[in-house]
Amino acid sequence: MTHPRHVLLGAAVANCLPVCDHYCGVEARMIKSLALQAQMVQEFGACVFDVTLDCEDGAPVGGERRHAEMVKTLVNDLFATQPANGHQTARRVAVRVHPVEHPAFAQDVAIVVAGAGKYLSHIMLPKIESVAEIDQAAKVIDLALQSSRRATPLPIHVLVESPRAVCNLAGIAAHARVESISFGLMDFVSAHGGAIAATAMRAGVEGVAGDLDQFSHPLVLRAKLEIASACHAFGKTPSHCVVTEFRNATAVKAAARRASRQLGFTRMWSIHPDQIRPILSAFAPDKTEVDLASQIVGLAQAANWAPISVDGQLHDRASYRYYWQVLERAHHTGQIAPNDPAKRYFES
Repeated sequence: MTHPRHVLLGAAVANCLPVCDHYCGVEARMIKSLALQAQMVQEFGACVFDVTLDCEDGAPVGGERRHAEMVKTLVNDLFATQPANGHQTARRVAVRVHPVEHPAFAQDVAIVVAGAGKYLSHIMLPKIESVAEIDQAAKVIDLALQSSRRATPLPIHVLVESPRAVCNLAGIAAHARVESISFGLMDFVSAHGGAIAATAMRAGVEGVAGDLDQFSHPLVLRAKLEIASACHAFGKTPSHCVVTEFRNATAVKAAARRASRQLGFTRMWSIHPDQIRPILSAFAPDKTEVDLASQIVGLAQAANWAPISVDGQLHDRASYRYYWQVLERAHHTGQIAPNDPAKRYFES
């Protein structure tokens, strides 16, 4: 069987990642998040969210080394009992390190990447503003990987948190090692020296007329669109920022839906376990679209990818590509039924 991804997608199309990237910085929450990931792998038959262990905001000042050692041990212990095997349900665990210019960056990499890099799905680099910083970080990371017995390069995700970074997005997105770009909303707002009101850090503003939230403030909205556009231009995954109203599931789902349907993001951060399911639900394609996608891709494959007609409508490689990406998103949100013919595309 010729796999649809190999036929339909080129180098300029992003790898399909889980739509939710869940962050945790305290050991107890890391353990709970990893346990929840295992539970939801069993529930959905796929790893539907990444767990990113935070060595930046999670580490207490002066305790960076101890924190990094704890993260390394946690990752190694996890995969010692549940080794990654390449199956579609393989666990995905990442780490966010300190910024490249921070004294603890090299230490984080030397401990976590060298000690557990073979198990990591990716590494998150915060506060990136230039291609030169990515090059600098990649050299340190690759040197550490030599001790990790990892066979493939470690994908790099970057966090854009400043107006200068937005100005350099094309180069950042074009970098061969970058897999995904995330938007750091709160740092982006504070980087403007008070020129952007605090309401822009929220997902919804009630009260004074004229107050702008993260979906209506022009500078914030422009940054989001620039990130999404640059990512799609260079085949990278755009990841939407946090919703700080973490206990408001309605606000989280509404924000995720807007990020997905209006702004072109294909992934989003979670900072609390209660946010994971609303994000999955918002980013998941509708069942009717999944069923149609399964039908069209199956018929296209049977026709050796020549044009076909479905319900009186012509379909060719362009629409096949779209509907294949619907199926990939459905898989990464656990929306493909066990009896769906498309299920075979995601089996090992």
